Amino acid sequence: MISGVSNNTSSGGNSSPKTAADMQDQFLTLLVAQLQNQDPTSPMDNAQLTSQMAQISTVSGIEKLNSTVESVTKQFASMQMQQGISMIGHTVLSDGNQLGLSASENEDGTKRLSGTAAFDLDGSASNVTVTITTASGEVVETMDLGSATAGRNYFTWDGSKYTGESMDLRFKVTATNGDAVVKSTTLSPNAVVATSITNGGLMLELANGQSINYNSVKAVF
Repeated sequence: MISGVSNNTSSGGNSSPKTAADMQDQFLTLLVAQLQNQDPTSPMDNAQLTSQMAQISTVSGIEKLNSTVESVTKQFASMQMQQGISMIGHTVLSDGNQLGLSASENEDGTKRLSGTAAFDLDGSASNVTVTITTASGEVVETMDLGSATAGRNYFTWDGSKYTGESMDLRFKVTATNGDAVVKSTTLSPNAVVATSITNGGLMLELANGQSINYNSVKAVF
């Protein structure tokens, strides 16, 4: 009888189990055969049996966990893409110093070009100056904003008289509180034109040709 069981086991071992369920079925088959043919005077130790059952349960559990994680990852990527699509056409604020001009209409019907951007201050400032420059560093205009509070601050520059390339403009912020320099971070507004998933992260493609991670967005308009 033992010889017959051994032959069945050998033929079953020729096909490698592909899944945890296959491994579990094969394990239980071998275990039943082992219990049926064990020496009655020296039965299998309960601790050994428990250990073997725990091992196969662990393998099955890991495969189920991997399958669950893979499913959740796919669902999360789909949710991110849907979230990204809803951002297209909106303007986002992120780290940067670019100041693009946009056209608006005055009450008298004339066109007006203006550029709006923002900056964050680490503390309150008694004097804040915004310098508008070209990409090459040529100063176009200097704006004295006076005092400003800590945190987010916005400004608008009238660029109606500017005749250069509108996407060529940059700005820098100088903030002081008495004799002390107040640290500032420039923030640039840009329209979202497309989105993508890169390395598992949602990326926003901006109208200025740059791409930023969704986590870099400071505000949405």
